[in-house]
Amino acid sequence: MDEPRPHAGRRFGHSRFAGHRVRGDRPLIEAVVQSQLDAYNAQDVDALCRHFADDMMVADLNAEPNLHGVAAFRERHVGLFAQFPQNRAELLSRVVIGNTVIDHERVFRSPDATPFEVAAIYTFAGDKIVRVDFVKA
Repeated sequence: MDEPRPHAGRRFGHSRFAGHRVRGDRPLIEAVVQSQLDAYNAQDVDALCRHFADDMMVADLNAEPNLHGVAAFRERHVGLFAQFPQNRAELLSRVVIGNTVIDHERVFRSPDATPFEVAAIYTFAGDKIVRVDFVKA
């Protein structure tokens, strides 16, 4: 019988899939989302982009996508990290349902800036993120 899954809060600081349960020969999507969050916080664009499908999309919730493809995603994040070199996101909670992971995050652009909260809804095909929808406070 499978053991209970640990709460996401116990996974902070893990940047690899080691220690995460796997389904078959692929990591659980929760581990993929945590790994991409770790890469985001490290501002490692190459590691971040590895978690996304080539034809991925980004949109505001219930809106048409405003970004298409991992190349555009890479370009956006290179600019974001150049503009905000201390940018980071803090995970407040995580829900996994089917092929979807929903993160509630607090984002800090800089130590002096007021943080803001977002919900990031990651949709998967296999072990790659194919769409991210954002709800911004």
